[in-house]
Amino acid sequence: MSSKIAAPRGTQDTLPPQSGSWRELESRLAGLAQRFGYGEVRTPTFEYTELFERGVGEATDIVEKEMYSFVDKGGRRLTLRPEWTAPVVRAALGANLFAQGAARLYYIGSIYRYERPQRGRYRQSHQFGVECFGFAGPEAEVEVIALVDEVLRSYGIHGVRLNLNSIGDKHCRPRYRQALLDYLRPYRSELSEESQQRLERNPLRVLDSKDERDQRFLQTVPTFESILCQPCRDHFEAVKGYLDALKIAYTVNPRIVRGLDYYTRTVFEFVSDALGAQGTICGGGRYDGLVESLGGPSLPAVGFGLGLERFLMLLEALHGEPPRPRNGIQAIALGQEARVRLVPIVAGLRRLGACTFIDYEERKLLGHLKIADRNAAGHALILGSDELASGEIILRNLERRVDRRLPLSPEQDVAAAIVKEVG
Repeated sequence: MSSKIAAPRGTQDTLPPQSGSWRELESRLAGLAQRFGYGEVRTPTFEYTELFERGVGEATDIVEKEMYSFVDKGGRRLTLRPEWTAPVVRAALGANLFAQGAARLYYIGSIYRYERPQRGRYRQSHQFGVECFGFAGPEAEVEVIALVDEVLRSYGIHGVRLNLNSIGDKHCRPRYRQALLDYLRPYRSELSEESQQRLERNPLRVLDSKDERDQRFLQTVPTFESILCQPCRDHFEAVKGYLDALKIAYTVNPRIVRGLDYYTRTVFEFVSDALGAQGTICGGGRYDGLVESLGGPSLPAVGFGLGLERFLMLLEALHGEPPRPRNGIQAIALGQEARVRLVPIVAGLRRLGACTFIDYEERKLLGHLKIADRNAAGHALILGSDELASGEIILRNLERRVDRRLPLSPEQDVAAAIVKEVG
């Protein structure tokens, strides 16, 4: 007997009934995005590696450590999509979408990163996100933050914190980079090995360190707010003002920098203590220079990405596993003659839009009812020799355990009568 082949490490299969929770979540997220005026975008699973080197930044963890890259048979350097924003920009540029003006796009799909798998953090994971192009004002940040807030409200989720920061722009960020270097260089030998490597290449990434050796120095590190130019300061104050007007609570956290080089000005994260160390469920911000860096026009933009695995973990942590609603009809044939009569009825039910299950094996009634419970069916349609003799079929409400007998003829009306009874 051959050995079983397991799924690759850091991936997971999703089967019923869990797949139903995924489908419901994706449907609700898509509906909310459309309510805010966003249209769906889908991009290839793999892209040219250069897209992420240019767009995300060569000195980021994603490009240096986490990308699944390969050379294909034609000698092309390709990478499985590690994040969505750069591919969305590439797709919009390819379609000349920005020539039409502002654009709002959303996506739902997988990303791939080589990192140590842990609960809620996989090598293949899934994200929902939006990208809002063409608006330089603070209203755009507030719009996408409000969308996330609406997602949380729709699920009755409380206790999630919005952390907010401004990381400046091309005018004031170089001053902060220098201030950070001036502060950290005297302690270089005492920093973690990773932070020592980051210090000269991408010092802002040191702020993301969770290493205890770095934490004591990061407690008193200079803040972005202390060096913001006046336009960035005014922009950040306007963002906070709009959030106050919308009654969306936030905390200014000077340690929020995000892990991608394309971010400018406002950055944010939604965090929950219910997930322990993996508390960030959503992050995003403004990225006004990315479109131009990928060959497009100078175009302001803002967006976010929400991890679906972590969001489902949050739902379970806060609300427990949701009860599986009973739905559909379990068709039960007791004997071959009953099965011959029941199969056309099942086809009629499905044609009329009724979710209908049927098991074709010979079983006792109790065995069929156990399968109905496993399928979470709301009703059972029972046909055996006694029912054939009486010219009736039994429709049982499996929640209330109430039976109704319906006539078996005329055959073309049976399915319609059952659908009417089920409602």
